[in-house]
Amino acid sequence: MTVRVVLADDQPLVRSGLRVLMADHPDLEVVGEAGTGAEAVRLVGDVSPDVVVMDIRMPGMDGIEATRLIMAGPATTRVLVLTTFDEDDYVYGALRAGASGFMVKDMALDDILAAVRVVAAGDALIAPGVTRRLIADFVRRPEAVPERSPRPVEGITEREREVLTLVGRGLSNTEIAEDLFITVATAKSHVSRLLTKLGARDRVQLVITAYEAGLVTLPR
Repeated sequence: MTVRVVLADDQPLVRSGLRVLMADHPDLEVVGEAGTGAEAVRLVGDVSPDVVVMDIRMPGMDGIEATRLIMAGPATTRVLVLTTFDEDDYVYGALRAGASGFMVKDMALDDILAAVRVVAAGDALIAPGVTRRLIADFVRRPEAVPERSPRPVEGITEREREVLTLVGRGLSNTEIAEDLFITVATAKSHVSRLLTKLGARDRVQLVITAYEAGLVTLPR
């Protein structure tokens, strides 16, 4: 299945380079380009891509605000943030806005292509080890998760609750399978059902849900 991609970056050279790179891969198709966040939002409404590769610093509307508007819309598009800047505030801002991944432009080109495919498949880009540190810090911030009682998670089985807890701890499907003495395929199926039942776009949102539900305690 072809992944339809919109490239949003204010540097034409970057967009051109990514377009040429993806042209060599038949499973990736660039269906539009945007030089501002506002253009990216309009393009998503026009062509409904699977993934937007989104820069952060752009004139006018930045990539974080554009991501927030895209995620609030009816489209099922996912956003992969690709930026020169990897400061924590940008990472947290992208996660709060609903991005499914965060990468920097100096990474290997093959890794960027792999990231597009991962996000298109509905998973989060953040590796399990990074998730443990990043999400724990993210949800500790007052602006990320307001002070409130744990929000109960309803409509899932006890086994799915166990899987959600382990996802919240940052475990991969393989690690979940080992912990629960099930196959990796079964662990993956449980995660997929959780995504559907909880209306989560990706694994990052499942992690946040686990924290909000009190299934995972924050490190002190």
